[in-house]
Amino acid sequence: MTRIDALLVAMVLIWGANFSVLKRAFAEIPPQSFNSIRILVASAVFLAAIGAAARAQAGGRRVSRVLWTPDALTRRDWWDLAWLGIVGHCLYQLGFAGGVDLTSVANAALLMGATPVVVALLSMALGRERLNALHWAGVALSVLGIYVVVGRGASFGGATLRGDLLVLGSVFCWSTYTLGAMRLIGRHSPLFVTGVTMAMGGVPYVLIALPQMLHTDWSAVSAWTWAALVWSGLFALNVAYLIWYIAVQRIGPSRTALYSNVVPIAALAVAAVWLGEPITGAKAIGATAILGGVLLTRIGRRPSGVPIEE
Repeated sequence: MTRIDALLVAMVLIWGANFSVLKRAFAEIPPQSFNSIRILVASAVFLAAIGAAARAQAGGRRVSRVLWTPDALTRRDWWDLAWLGIVGHCLYQLGFAGGVDLTSVANAALLMGATPVVVALLSMALGRERLNALHWAGVALSVLGIYVVVGRGASFGGATLRGDLLVLGSVFCWSTYTLGAMRLIGRHSPLFVTGVTMAMGGVPYVLIALPQMLHTDWSAVSAWTWAALVWSGLFALNVAYLIWYIAVQRIGPSRTALYSNVVPIAALAVAAVWLGEPITGAKAIGATAILGGVLLTRIGRRPSGVPIEE
């Protein structure tokens, strides 16, 4: 267990808890309206943190490479930040939120479980990573575990076809976003890349969701839901997204992506404690398979060329 593994476990716990938070909040706020506000909150926090890191560096204080961008931005950098923002934040959020609304939980979970496969295949096709047999065995075991935990009721096509396609599109958007930033995070900090792409992608997302926001009865929203909205923005977007790109920078996109399949385990545990949903023996076996798959990908891993900072 390295520091990166520990950070990824924290990310998994945040995203797992976020499912139960969203499930309760969506009873009061439509999904796109909720998403728009939390993206605005998270973008403002990211931009403030980027400014604070720049001022600290200018003042002569030592700032971690995770937080500070040492190199000047080129024209290509700005173009990359723009399209990554559109794909990774605007299109991904629209596809995921819209898809989950139109398909079943089982279908969405299985399709999202394919993310590590898509990332690994794209990474190999682009020559970014060389993955051994243990990695592919781990991916297969993890996907099998996803199926046992939440996917046995899946049935694709028919009434859910549109939703299935939207979720599948969001998988490709997230995979492209993960791999597309490899050049940028080699030169710039994960904080800068994550924050600027979110701000750039958040603007068109909010504009698209504006009609739903205008028809939302904000006066009927409870204090708990407002608190949930801020929590989801700060942790599920700010903290978790930053951890994602730190891990991509340190251990590579394919191994980072596999941790996304552990999220259903955390969601299951939180739902059991908070919502009283039962954990069956089959779900426990599936959770074991998912964790076993992650462990397989960690065996024989070559260390990252990027030094681990204090």
